Amino acid sequence: QLQLVESGGGLVQPGGSLRLSCAASGFTLDYYTIGWFRQAPGKEREGVSCISSSAGSTYYTHSVKGRFTMSRDNAKNTVYLQMDSLKPEDTAVYYCAADPSDYACSGGGIYHGMDYWGKGTLVTVSL
Repeated sequence: QLQLVESGGGLVQPGGSLRLSCAASGFTLDYYTIGWFRQAPGKEREGVSCISSSAGSTYYTHSVKGRFTMSRDNAKNTVYLQMDSLKPEDTAVYYCAADPSDYACSGGGIYHGMDYWGKGTLVTVSL
């Protein structure tokens, strides 16, 4: 069974850091395009970042550029989202998703209809 499990969310003060993990089981992540999405209360889901299966393309939404960084650990079949200089507006449930298409991520954006999704992890940025 193909499964993605996010972890690492929690409560952090503004200016702090968190590292989210997305662990895969049942398939090998390095053959897939991986995306991070978030959804804040009362708002639509937003694409945060992605990296294509070939690692030829990466994307970060404007509001997180310079603060968030995606990385892969193929040996652990895990993808990470390092989040620094967190702001209250980063508060949301964060989801990782995977898609076999290299085109699901480009420098211009992220495909929201990816095939596989985790259940999310809550990030709260507050004093």
